[in-house]
Amino acid sequence: MIQLLFLVLFAEGAAALLLMVKIGPLRELAMRGVEQAKDGKGPAAVKTLACTLLVIFMSSVASILRIQNRGIKLGTVSPMDQVLWRTHLLEASLIGYILFLAFVIDRLHHYHRKLTILKKAANTSREEVEKLQIELQGKEDKSKEVKKLRAELASLSEKMKKLKSESEEHERQRLEAEAHVNALQKQSEELLLEYDRLLEDNQILQTQVLSLRS
Repeated sequence: MIQLLFLVLFAEGAAALLLMVKIGPLRELAMRGVEQAKDGKGPAAVKTLACTLLVIFMSSVASILRIQNRGIKLGTVSPMDQVLWRTHLLEASLIGYILFLAFVIDRLHHYHRKLTILKKAANTSREEVEKLQIELQGKEDKSKEVKKLRAELASLSEKMKKLKSESEEHERQRLEAEAHVNALQKQSEELLLEYDRLLEDNQILQTQVLSLRS
C-alpha cells in the first residue's frame, strides 16, 4: 500500500513538474493528459478515487487517534502499536500530499489555460490596435473620425492593461504553486528517509518479538 502511494505521489510530482517547466512537447502532453482526465468519464473516476483516498486517510487518522488513546489509558505503548502508529501516520501523510498535489495540478492546468486565452486575446487586441493606428494615419483630416478612433484605441489600451494585469496575477499564482510543489518534493524526500528508517525499526521489532516468543 505504501509503495503504491509513493508511486502515485512521484507520478503526480512528475506531472506537476512538467506543467511548471516547459521541456519540449512534454508540457503539451501533460496538459492533454489532464484534459482527458477532465473529459468524459474521467471526472467521475477521479472523484471516486479521491473519495476512496479520503476514506483511507480518515481511517488512518482514526487508527492513529485510537492507538494514542490506548497508550494514554495503559500508560505505555507496545512495540507493535508503535509500528502501527508510524505506518498509519506515513499513510495519512502520503495520502494528504497526494490529494494536495492533485489540487495543485488542477490549478496549474487551469492557470495555463487562462494564460493561453489571455495571450490570444492580447494578440488580437494588439492587431486591432495596429489596425486602428493605420486607420488613424489615413483619416487625420477627419477630426470626428480621429476622435472616435482615438477613443477606441484608448479603450483597447485599457483592455490590454487589464489583460496584462490578469496575466501577471496568474503568473504569480503559478509561481506560488511551483513553490508549493518544490516544498512537497522536499518533504517527499524526507518521507523516503523516514520510510527506510521505519523499515529498519520494523525489522528490529520483529526480531525482538520473535526472540520474546521463543
